[in-house]
Amino acid sequence: MMPPSNDASRSHDAIDLTVVAPARDEADNVDLLVEQVHAALAPTGLAFEFLIIDDASTDATADRVRALMPGRPWLRLISLPPFNGGGNGQSAAFKVGFAAARGRLIGVLDADLQNDPADLPRMIDHMHASGADFVQGDRSAARRAGDAWIRLVGSVVGRVFRRMILGDSIRDTGCSLRLMKREIALALPLEFKGMHRFIPVTARRLGYTVVEMPVAHRPRHAGEPKYGMGISQRAIPGLIDCFAVRWMSARRRMPGPPVEHRPESALNAERSDRVTQEAAP
Repeated sequence: MMPPSNDASRSHDAIDLTVVAPARDEADNVDLLVEQVHAALAPTGLAFEFLIIDDASTDATADRVRALMPGRPWLRLISLPPFNGGGNGQSAAFKVGFAAARGRLIGVLDADLQNDPADLPRMIDHMHASGADFVQGDRSAARRAGDAWIRLVGSVVGRVFRRMILGDSIRDTGCSLRLMKREIALALPLEFKGMHRFIPVTARRLGYTVVEMPVAHRPRHAGEPKYGMGISQRAIPGLIDCFAVRWMSARRRMPGPPVEHRPESALNAERSDRVTQEAAP
């Protein structure tokens, strides 16, 4: 695990980890979520912050989080206005959260308590042990025991199409529980709806090392899914998005390190300054 900083409320570059959780109408879950995130991360000694993105909730989600903020300098809240009378979606919420995050590492989880925050320290250890840039959670083993057969079949079909169209070998790309370096989070094209489903494969195509790790999967604590299920809401748009991501990948250009050319006089002046500094007592 990375060397700890002393104060979880410090500003940019002093924060080891930012945890981002989009929340739409999760008022009945946020109290326990905040408690569990703190219980998982406080013993590690890491300087952390927890950033909840309230995605145009129509319930008391924002009020509940604000009530928890006194005495918790590591807890932050950003609220998004409605989009066309509804939520902005997970991709937009992640984009806002990643831009506001101050941690060197960024962890992500859902606000419905199906992800276990206790997995985050293990993911940090796995990242350092493997030398990877990104750790993707894999709920496959846990879900086989508890999910309805229709969801399991849908996951398999989706995985087959992603592999065929994108060459995506990630087993559980739909798992929101993941950990990445901040630079990856800022490079993701999350301004496009549905791109949160392709975060791991996009990270790989940007040249980063992505590894997977088994994580827990728990029943939803309260409320109902807010971001859609079923053929019309997820399967068909997901298939269309696969082709869109393939098109974007084919058009992406990743040049090597740029070289700035400067006048010889400027280079000579820099060399002279360096020699003077090295010769100084």
